[in-house]
Amino acid sequence: VQLFESGGGVVQTGGSLRLSCTASGQGASTNHMGWFRRAPGKEREFVSVINWNGDTIYYGDSVKGRFTISRGYSAKTVYLQMNSLKPEDTAVYYCAAATPYIGGKYIYTHEYDSWGQGTQVTVSS
Repeated sequence: VQLFESGGGVVQTGGSLRLSCTASGQGASTNHMGWFRRAPGKEREFVSVINWNGDTIYYGDSVKGRFTISRGYSAKTVYLQMNSLKPEDTAVYYCAAATPYIGGKYIYTHEYDSWGQGTQVTVSS
């Protein structure tokens, strides 16, 4: 699966951004799709994941209630709506695809097979 993210940018505290991730290739519409982020000097952090039909969704504690993940009609595009942004949300955001398996939690980077190139999100104070 090939992944391409878009939608990053610079926004003020309290603002909103919507990231998009478009998948292509075998399994693009059936994989779990996740978002991770890496802030400067920190490890890659789980943000959110959605399964193929959108009925299973998880969020990292730091974004619950502010971010919303969704899947497009074709299931090959995943969106991350980010509201009430804070300076600590500043990071490179990565889209990732995971082949579903029994017992998967999909909150760990090693569970994902494919990664996008990342898109920068900067929240100014």
